[in-house]
Amino acid sequence: MTAQNQTEEPVMGMWSAYNKLTPQDKEVFEEALEGFVGINYRPLTVATQIVDGTNYNFKCMACLPPNAVIWEAIIKIYKPLKGKPQIKGITKL
Repeated sequence: MTAQNQTEEPVMGMWSAYNKLTPQDKEVFEEALEGFVGINYRPLTVATQIVDGTNYNFKCMACLPPNAVIWEAIIKIYKPLKGKPQIKGITKL
């Protein structure tokens, strides 16, 4: 099998590289931040870790309206196998 034909399968417990968001990633992000007020976060890329569920590290652009100040942040989200995703931490970069 050549390198062109290989697909990268997720490995349990290992973090993926940061990649573009899939529609499923966006859904997890939006569900976890539902009702979150104050700072606006726009996800740019995501890294995932398969565990008993999935850990997500979303690299985001952040701003606090109406200010024009913008910064980057990492939002850590855990999505259990069943149930709603939960924010586990937010780190300003």
